[in-house]
Amino acid sequence: MFLGTHSPKLDDKGRLFLPARFREELAQGVVITKGQERCLYVFKTPDFMEHAQKLQGAPLTSQGARDFGRIFFSSAFDDIPDKQGRITVPLGLRSYAGLTKDCTVIGMNTRLEIWDAAAWATYEAGQEPVYAAQAEEVMPGVF
Repeated sequence: MFLGTHSPKLDDKGRLFLPARFREELAQGVVITKGQERCLYVFKTPDFMEHAQKLQGAPLTSQGARDFGRIFFSSAFDDIPDKQGRITVPLGLRSYAGLTKDCTVIGMNTRLEIWDAAAWATYEAGQEPVYAAQAEEVMPGVF
């Protein structure tokens, strides 16, 4: 399970240090792809394959599934972290997420998300009041 908020920096070659606490779990490989809200999703390779299998089960007649799959798969990049725990974030993905130097990596249960630090701060500031004011169950029976 991936938890917490971390503040790594992107180097001039587009490499990002993974948070130390996750490096062992991600050492066998990751898949990075476009996420919603202009962030990047980082999956362990087996978890990405699980999502791929679920999308394969969607009907070909579903326009939404086709549209989602096109973006999700066409932007995906697989990588194996180097010995220092760095992954390379391709230019296209860096551009999509607006990543320059200061990044925020958040744990999102089964995946990590990479955000531009300023974009994350804006998103978090906008969502915290909504989170605090949540008066009904987000997921019935879970919370």
